[in-house]
Amino acid sequence: MYRSHVLVCGGTGCTSSNSQKIIETMEAELKAKGLENEVQVIRTGCFGLCALGPIMIVYPEGCFYSEVKVEDVPEIVEEHLLKGRMVTRLLYKETVTPEKIKGLNDTNFYKKQKRVALGNCGVINPEDINEYIAYDGYQALGKCLTQLTPEQVIQIVKDSGLRGRGGGGFPTGLKWSFTAANKADQKYVVCNADEGDPGAFMDRSVLEGDPHCIIEAMAICGYATGATEGYIYVRAEYPIAVARLQIAINQAREMGLLGKNIFGSGFDFDLFVKLGAGAFVCGEETALMTSIEGNRGEPRPRPPYPAVKGLFGKPTTENNVETFANIPAIIRNGADWFASMGTEKSKGTKVFALGGKITNTGLVEVPMGTTLRDVIYEIGGGIPNGKAFKAAQTGGPSGGCIPAHLMDTPIDYDNLTAIGCMMGSGGLIVMDEDNCMVDIAKFFLDFTVDESCGKCTPCRVGTRRLLEILDKITSGKGTLEDIDKLEELCYYIKENSLCGLGQTAPNPVLSTLKFFRDEYIAHVVDKKCPAGVCKDLLSFSIEADKCKGCTLCAKKCPVGAISGAVKEAHTIDTSKCIKCGVCMDSCKFKAIIKK
Repeated sequence: MYRSHVLVCGGTGCTSSNSQKIIETMEAELKAKGLENEVQVIRTGCFGLCALGPIMIVYPEGCFYSEVKVEDVPEIVEEHLLKGRMVTRLLYKETVTPEKIKGLNDTNFYKKQKRVALGNCGVINPEDINEYIAYDGYQALGKCLTQLTPEQVIQIVKDSGLRGRGGGGFPTGLKWSFTAANKADQKYVVCNADEGDPGAFMDRSVLEGDPHCIIEAMAICGYATGATEGYIYVRAEYPIAVARLQIAINQAREMGLLGKNIFGSGFDFDLFVKLGAGAFVCGEETALMTSIEGNRGEPRPRPPYPAVKGLFGKPTTENNVETFANIPAIIRNGADWFASMGTEKSKGTKVFALGGKITNTGLVEVPMGTTLRDVIYEIGGGIPNGKAFKAAQTGGPSGGCIPAHLMDTPIDYDNLTAIGCMMGSGGLIVMDEDNCMVDIAKFFLDFTVDESCGKCTPCRVGTRRLLEILDKITSGKGTLEDIDKLEELCYYIKENSLCGLGQTAPNPVLSTLKFFRDEYIAHVVDKKCPAGVCKDLLSFSIEADKCKGCTLCAKKCPVGAISGAVKEAHTIDTSKCIKCGVCMDSCKFKAIIKK
């Protein structure tokens, strides 16, 4: 029995910040002080507040140490774990008040969250099945196999109102019922963990922090639909998630929770991990299944849908990681419990990867219907450096931009669709006044062009033509007619592409045209980039009355475009200037301007 537990984040973000070395140093220091039998060190999944990593939480006090360095560990062991005095300088500043040290759940980042899919992340050791079981793990599977019929399981999922969290928002219970209704000698369950959106890391964090919940959910789905085999298709770029998944699967097999005759019910189910090669198009369910089969990841025409003819030509149920992560809690707590959260048509919670121009970068889970304003300013801590919020991109390359005047829109499937955006899988990239929305559209389209599988002409050729027009506009060579062509081509690609990649690829362009058309017009009429981002439309100059002649800008300029004597105003030769901005960044007197 340990008197203290030290939880250290072992997710990808904190691991990249040396959390593994912190754990090793902590264990060595505890042993040196003779505390190894009194204090247990646990490597967990992601706590969510990635901006403050590496994170360490010490229980029973619940104190929250942030941005911990290896050299801080001896002090924590000596002062806190040996002498019982918290190391105040390392505590997350918001938790330190004159009256007391606040707990994690009392901070602005956490108090408006409702963690369901992320419930065990940052709480348990993901590599220990016993810790998952201690937090009610596999109870839902046991309940299904011993108390519920497959039809009853599907009805519970239907009644909960759970919709697919991968972006489409299709009712999960209905999808399961389609597979269950089809008779076949073999059926499959597939988990889509091919998380390819720029800035998205929701699924990765669930797999790293709570892999057993996905295993349990897929077994429940297999029982409900009549499947006996499942595949988790996960990106090979997620090595920690892959390793923990395989550990979890091996542990579940050893305990009889996967394999033959689970819970003595006569139900057989086993799972296998399939590594993806990094193709974004394999996030589309039919392309994913084609890849599992050993072929090049290209989408198939639908119908037939996977519920009729999916993996290896057999009926298949496919859901993404977050969708499955909700299933055990729904079975344990009931459909009404889940349906009590969220909005009328979008039940439950949603996980977002909060990134971009935001103070609290990290992973958040909020009830459906929470406004963007609450997510950005209450949970996210607002925009750094006093900058103004401009827009938030939801759904990555498949989504659209939510402008500032729509910040109070409740975030759910239908409200986002109504303003021309989409939920997507949950990437939420925040932009401030310094972002050019034409450039943002070009960034996402450039990604889509690279990731198109090339099978259908509207996507293969059409997206490239869109990118060419955007390049023309951002280089100052565009016309008003180009804007009209851009819009017309967007709708053609949406209506004629084979799969979801091509059908949604124009969304970033269409949403920026809808809400920020004035920026497009400024690029083609005034030949100016209002945000000062597009290099071909920029010029740098030095204001003589502010320049002190310190020569720093001239020394930093990589092409020698700046000249002037010491203590005299300098000038920039615009014919040589490559518009890199180094001079502006280095000027202490703010004498250099771009326009």
